[in-house]
Amino acid sequence: MQNTKKWDETRGALPELVCLSHLRWGFVFQRPQHLMSRFARERRVFFVEEPAWGPGPTRLEVTRSPEGVWVAVPHLQVEGATQVTPDPPPGTRVDPERLVRIQRELLEAMLVDEGVNDFVLWYYTPMALAFSHALRPRAVVYDCMDELSAFSGAPPLLVERERELMRRADVMFTGGHHLYEAKREQHANVHPFPSSVDVPHFAQARLGPADPADQAALPRPRIGFCGVIDERMDLALVEGVARARPDWQLVMVGPVVKISPDSLPRLPNIHYLGGKSYKELPVYLANWDVAMTPFARTRATRFLSPTKTPEYLAAGRPVVSTSIRDVVRPYGEQGLVRIADTPEAFVQAVEACLSQSTEAWLPRVDAFLSRLSWDHTWSGMKQRIDEAVEARMGAGLVEG
Repeated sequence: MQNTKKWDETRGALPELVCLSHLRWGFVFQRPQHLMSRFARERRVFFVEEPAWGPGPTRLEVTRSPEGVWVAVPHLQVEGATQVTPDPPPGTRVDPERLVRIQRELLEAMLVDEGVNDFVLWYYTPMALAFSHALRPRAVVYDCMDELSAFSGAPPLLVERERELMRRADVMFTGGHHLYEAKREQHANVHPFPSSVDVPHFAQARLGPADPADQAALPRPRIGFCGVIDERMDLALVEGVARARPDWQLVMVGPVVKISPDSLPRLPNIHYLGGKSYKELPVYLANWDVAMTPFARTRATRFLSPTKTPEYLAAGRPVVSTSIRDVVRPYGEQGLVRIADTPEAFVQAVEACLSQSTEAWLPRVDAFLSRLSWDHTWSGMKQRIDEAVEARMGAGLVEG
């Protein structure tokens, strides 16, 4: 394991941060990456992923990301495996108790080796309680991005573990206002921090960058989506819009996850370009005419607060979305995003976007986004954490 202590010699007395996540650091650059990158500017941050499975000895691989975050990946040995996979290979027998023990031992060894004694423990997944409950942090944070129990393949124990995590957490954040409304009676110190945006990054799209090679040959107009393509997507809506307007090109940028690629609608005017890096996204958005968030209205999207909404707007793209609660309020109610749920209504909304002038619309968009930066969100979270640490110290609850 790499020695990270030397890098931290110039840091002050701030508690370090250990984040336990169900999301991979290198998958899609989203809420955890934005926040942890900012915390890493002032303290060491360890981002602990779920296990990877494959050949070689069981170990914890710790590497430093370009953003300065130390990413820790437990590697679990599978006899006969030839490649590393995010899930156990088919036929692998997994002993849950042994799995928890290994994760606990690897995590605790890392904290000892790196001299991490004074730290805040930040959870994205309640399932991590199984191997981390014995740790003694300065404070416990639960950043609840979504209603994880509603997702396909969610572990049956998730709801029970979340209740336990909320009992332990000193402060809780939610990824949207609707989710906050559902959780606020379950925790005494919960605060909504909806999806934010790195405006300067996405505003590069307004400068007219060249069209990427895999998109350049597509005719106009282009209606685009970027993000994870999974069970939350209303594929019937996407297909309905494509059939209604074969002269429109529907551009889908993002990885296909948890659903079979065979389930995707295949029409000549629907184009799946695959996942792109966070750095690349503005050049794709710049060359769309309208952006869309065609999420299905299901249990899995009830509390969704799509990060793509403010990112599209920062890029200067008009947006059409289905009636996801945290998009309707505030974006729809303030006339920043058009809302439609059927193919017919979606087509009409896109047509309205194609004919609208941006002269009056963009200044209102920019005024709204000025209050929605990731720096502002990070600063607000940091203040709440500092208050929680002080309250816990005042109550004599911090163990050394």
